[in-house]
Amino acid sequence: MLTANPQEKTNRVEVVDAIRGIAIAMILMLHSIEHFNFYDLPEPDSPWLRFTDQMIWDGLWYVIGGKAYAIFALLFGFSFYIMYSHAEKKGIDFRGRFCWRLVLLFCFGNLNAAFFCGEVLVLYSIVGFVLPLVCRLSTKTVLWLAAICMLQPIEWVKMIYALFDPEASILQFDYIDSWQAAMRNLASGSFVETVKTNLWEGQLFSLAWAWGNARFFQTASLFMIGMVAGRLKAFADTPDNRTLWARIFTVAFLIYLPTLGLSNLIPAFTQTLSPQDIASSSLGILSAHSFSTSLLLILSSIHKACFMFMIVTGLLFAFYCTKLCKPMRLIMPYGRMSLTNYITQSVIGSFLFYHWGLNLKLCDTWSELLGLSVLIVQIVLCTWWMRHHKRGPLEEIWHRLTWI
Repeated sequence: MLTANPQEKTNRVEVVDAIRGIAIAMILMLHSIEHFNFYDLPEPDSPWLRFTDQMIWDGLWYVIGGKAYAIFALLFGFSFYIMYSHAEKKGIDFRGRFCWRLVLLFCFGNLNAAFFCGEVLVLYSIVGFVLPLVCRLSTKTVLWLAAICMLQPIEWVKMIYALFDPEASILQFDYIDSWQAAMRNLASGSFVETVKTNLWEGQLFSLAWAWGNARFFQTASLFMIGMVAGRLKAFADTPDNRTLWARIFTVAFLIYLPTLGLSNLIPAFTQTLSPQDIASSSLGILSAHSFSTSLLLILSSIHKACFMFMIVTGLLFAFYCTKLCKPMRLIMPYGRMSLTNYITQSVIGSFLFYHWGLNLKLCDTWSELLGLSVLIVQIVLCTWWMRHHKRGPLEEIWHRLTWI
């Protein structure tokens, strides 16, 4: 355990707020080009816009896709530890209170889902129950559980099953009908119709997609790792922590390269196989598809988490070791109001792009510039708000209801 110092608490909170703010900003940037899950993306006439569209789309998906939410999940686990340890010092068992807090988060998630059918708070409110279950286990045990979750145990079961049953077709949640119903309402529905569809069909396909894309176990893993980071005071600026994060970056980089490479090679390889090739192997056509799908999900979970750890390490060193700490501090109020900003993004995004609102038809370049404008306005408002308040408006409601 690291030795505490007078500045430790402040530094840890500052860098965590900055990283959380950057993660929320990254989410807004990606959602802007997605039109908040409404993929009605026009093809621009200008060749320059087509070029910038492709650059923005590919670049943002490579850097942000699956990583911004992973950072958010890591810091969610860290925040749990901070609240749990503060309550423990006062002789309070925070586990039951945190479960109630997750119920409240479920309600906030459904408020968000009314506007944005791809939201993540409901998933967090479900998976978050793992934290009170493991918070009294040893750090070593928690890390082992986190590693098992990151390796996607269900997908390993599917692969083993496919090996023993050549005609196996692993059951998957079919969310196509729910997806199509939600998209129809985003394209032509009124506000009331959109809300009703988002809260039912939208949530069904969102959760089914999260399960089918290995987000449940990955999120649980990152929650636990974030909690351990709190235990170890890993976000404090100490020589030991700088060494720790440098090692984390190195290991993550060494794992990232081969897992990313395999993720790109496997689909290309399977496309070259004919039905005769598959039939001559020990796998049937159906089970070969199930096997490769599960393997890709495992590899994807690992390489995206590794890339996320490299991003977090880079942001930590930028904050503590470079002059970038000054501009990063500008986004700290934005990070302190992450719940308010995340839900506000959904309200604004749905109004901009859905049929019930402005129904804007913008290419990726203009969508990204519009999203950047929304981000700047949010940062300015958050900076003003936090000068006069301790918490953001929704954060204050969540806090008061937590301790009601």
